[in-house]
Amino acid sequence: MDTAAPAPGTTPAVALPRRAGIGLRHPHVPAFLGGERPDVAWVEVHSETYLVAGGPRLAALEAIRRDYALSCHGVGLSLGSAAGLDAKHLANLRQLYDRLRPDQISDHLAWTGTGGAYLNDLLPLPLTAETRDVVAVNIAHAQDALGRRLLVENPSLYMPLTLPPGVEAIPEPQFLADLVARTGCGLLLDVNNVVVCAHNLGFDVAAYLADFPLEAVGEIHVAGHRREAFAPWVGPDAGAGGVVLIDDHGSRVSDTVWDLLAGVLARTGPLPVLVEWDMDVPPLEVLLGEAAHAQSLLDGVAPHA
Repeated sequence: MDTAAPAPGTTPAVALPRRAGIGLRHPHVPAFLGGERPDVAWVEVHSETYLVAGGPRLAALEAIRRDYALSCHGVGLSLGSAAGLDAKHLANLRQLYDRLRPDQISDHLAWTGTGGAYLNDLLPLPLTAETRDVVAVNIAHAQDALGRRLLVENPSLYMPLTLPPGVEAIPEPQFLADLVARTGCGLLLDVNNVVVCAHNLGFDVAAYLADFPLEAVGEIHVAGHRREAFAPWVGPDAGAGGVVLIDDHGSRVSDTVWDLLAGVLARTGPLPVLVEWDMDVPPLEVLLGEAAHAQSLLDGVAPHA
């Protein structure tokens, strides 16, 4: 495997099968190690779950990796950190990726810690020119340190960020397009996040996707979300109809998200689509059923040139 850092424009955005996959969660691991392999094209794991030197968990994933395409999805790079990336965390990720040789890696447009403290959350960034410069440097550093192209996921948001007077916000699709142009990274389009943000922040989904750099998308996520009655911490103007959508990955994918996925695929052609389910993890059969629905949508679109 070539471990040199990818140059902008030289690495294809899509490295996984253009089919449906599922997030591999611990309760389902035994099924993948048994005699009958679950019928799914690829699996994705959270990178930080496997940052260990050895042991049965990592050995099980290595065994599964021999039979399935693999994506590693990080939650701790903190690409928005003004202090730069954590060198030890990068080294640990590089060791894991060199061992597993995943087909694709990704992380989030967010910050996750400060002053050496990890805050265990994907915190929002002000989308300004200054932030863009910071994130671009961090993405370039990450790709160089990891020796692989990184996909960056669009965030889920619950309230608008207030910027200082005179500071202009960059629309999120343009912000992401700028990162792709500057660093050669790819994008992970989380369709559920688009639905959640559009509802909570009150923007138009069609206009957002019209400006989104779909040509850089190497993976799509879908997931469930929950609806909550107006939460005081959100603010009086957020959440259409007094309801806030929470990106909790704890239920079936909504019809709204499926419909939006179908619309995206009609524009892009088949892409790798992952069904995420992290809270109240159901039996594997339920998750495979959701993946089968995603696959039916993929089968209904023609490949694009």
